[in-house]
Amino acid sequence: MTEIELLNWVRGPGFQIASIIFIGGVIIRILEILMLGRAPNLAEAKGSEVSSGMKTVFTRFKPAPGMMKKSMITIVAGYVFHLGLFITIFLFAPHILLIKDVTGLSWPALPNPIVDAVTVVTIITLVIVLINRLQDKVLKHLTNFEDILVWAVTILPLITGYVAYHRIGMSGPSMLAVHIISVELLMVVFPFTKLMHTFTLFMARYYNGAISGYRGVQS
Repeated sequence: MTEIELLNWVRGPGFQIASIIFIGGVIIRILEILMLGRAPNLAEAKGSEVSSGMKTVFTRFKPAPGMMKKSMITIVAGYVFHLGLFITIFLFAPHILLIKDVTGLSWPALPNPIVDAVTVVTIITLVIVLINRLQDKVLKHLTNFEDILVWAVTILPLITGYVAYHRIGMSGPSMLAVHIISVELLMVVFPFTKLMHTFTLFMARYYNGAISGYRGVQS
């Protein structure tokens, strides 16, 4: 298979297969959560579930009191790389064009040099996150294979995208194919790992806030 044939395959059938696994997997995982149901609460409501649930969705973005002092690297690095991932995925012109081709939706892109700089910062931050996790006594004990896998499939598209954009090493078509493969690997792994928190995070926050609101306590 030539590099052009490989590129055409990963952009065509490969991307379709990854998309089906990603979308299907996400839907199945969410349905599994919803089908678990919730035991009826027979106690008298002492507050609003909806308002407390919605409040908790947004207030949890702010670190709990004292957490910055205890886990500053984890919290700051977490904010930085999540924001960096958002910018590189959704505000890079070629990515927006791809989204437009698939969904018909588009929006203004950031200048390429800015996205390029954000990509480098995000890669460095993810490396810092891994080093901190492996050096911290508690985090190291809690780290398992899935954590390392999630880290790897998250950073690979950033590295291969940076290399492809700057045309380092391999030819343009080959490096672009490698970048797309790394993205498709992320898509395939996504629904079956902790990466699903991208979707379930807000569901969990709302649920916890609603329970607390019903009981009339602070979430």
